[in-house]
Amino acid sequence: MASVNKVIIVGNLGRDPEIRYMPSGDAIANIAVATSYKSKDRNTGEQKELTEWHRISFFGRLAEIVGQYLKKGSSVYVEGRLQTRKYTDKDGIERYATDIIAENMQMLGGRQGMGGGDSMGGGMGGGMDDDYSAPQRPAPRQAPPAPAARPQPKPAPNFSDMDDDIPF
Repeated sequence: MASVNKVIIVGNLGRDPEIRYMPSGDAIANIAVATSYKSKDRNTGEQKELTEWHRISFFGRLAEIVGQYLKKGSSVYVEGRLQTRKYTDKDGIERYATDIIAENMQMLGGRQGMGGGDSMGGGMGGGMDDDYSAPQRPAPRQAPPAPAARPQPKPAPNFSDMDDDIPF
């Protein structure tokens, strides 16, 4: 049976990204993103807004981009997968944490939502078109496709045999 582990989050950063580097030199970035939704209280009928926090981890070049361009308050679209890890807290109690491992990230909003304000320069966008993905493995090389046979042009229609008694 096939399975899917995919998460899509659209929200705002609750704090500046935390950047670390592994001994190999690869970057790791961690962010906390808030999402919210509205629901109605069953007892009072009052509308409430509920906020959920998500821990998201980025690796490699994607982590460097996050560290360079995102800041607290930035709007972001993230695609990734869930990963649960087990750890022991300071009191010796085993705990579990579920994080999102990012595979794609897109900065949303204008330049004010990014880390650079208006001093980013003309070449850097910051809108919906800035899509960053984790590096993918290159596709295996294949032989180029054989050239397709060129279609023959159709002969021009002959209108001389058409009836002239068209009512318009």
